[in-house]
Amino acid sequence: MNITIYDVAREANVSMATVSRVVNGNPNVKPATRKKVMEVIQRLEYRPNAVARGLASKKTTTVGVIIPDISSIFYAELARGIEDIATMYKYNIILSNSDQNLDKEMHLLNTMLGKQVDGIVFMGGHITETHIDEFKRSPVPVVLAGSIDPSGGVPSINIDYRQATYDAVSSLIEQGHKHIGFVIGPLNNPINLEQKLVGYKDALEAAGIEFQEEYVVEGDETYESGLEVWSKFTEMEKRPTAIIAGNDDMAIGIMNGAQDEGVSIPNELEIISSDDTKLATMVRPQLSSISQPLYDIGAVAMRLLTKYMNKEEVDEGTVLLPHRIEYRDTTK
Repeated sequence: MNITIYDVAREANVSMATVSRVVNGNPNVKPATRKKVMEVIQRLEYRPNAVARGLASKKTTTVGVIIPDISSIFYAELARGIEDIATMYKYNIILSNSDQNLDKEMHLLNTMLGKQVDGIVFMGGHITETHIDEFKRSPVPVVLAGSIDPSGGVPSINIDYRQATYDAVSSLIEQGHKHIGFVIGPLNNPINLEQKLVGYKDALEAAGIEFQEEYVVEGDETYESGLEVWSKFTEMEKRPTAIIAGNDDMAIGIMNGAQDEGVSIPNELEIISSDDTKLATMVRPQLSSISQPLYDIGAVAMRLLTKYMNKEEVDEGTVLLPHRIEYRDTTK
């Protein structure tokens, strides 16, 4: 049997408006009346209809979150930050996995909007003109987390990837390295092409070291691609003595490939990874890594979205959070 608000009102001998105020936490209800209504709600096992409430208030208190890969530790940590802040502000989450497929991303966006979500947090690697056009047409606010809109028009939360990469490369140069490999994720991602790669080149130029294109190898951000990249480096006449890796998975692939061939880390090869997920401290030797506050990126993205949804004043839609480099056992 589908219990309705009318059934609760009749059983508690109050108006439907009173039941609605109790359900929505309105303080303008006498304690005795609130207690009576709550007892009826529990006895009848009444569950408020979120869709009906949304139609009445024009809000569903639901937020859509589109994530590339929920199995990734990187995105899972971001999603945790989003979810915690959403709960704090009494929003529910609809989480969808996009596989970074454009058609699927567009489908999910329209599905979310069809479910009358109040806002969307979007995470994806390659933000295209198609994405941006869709975001601009959206009737609800959209915030990017760990993703960049090259045009700067869509609110986003990130770190300064260019500066972070510059800092990591510079630290290896200070150790005397001149042959520094750069294993980067897909170059159709503006973070990789316009931020990280530029930071790498800037650091080499500042130290007077010639940029060598062969030292930049594109991977697909998996452990297996790290192994493949190491194989490519071993075929070079002068292989790198230090490597910056675009994420922890590729860094571990590189490290294991090198150690399988008897290369001593960090004595013969130093490695700095990116992201500093839990993997970085779970492997041996522990990875030195560019550390970005993944949980905070998700949390700040959700808080920014609540401001847009509630039409609060927003000082700055593009937010850069601080980064640091955690030096562990893969660097001297």
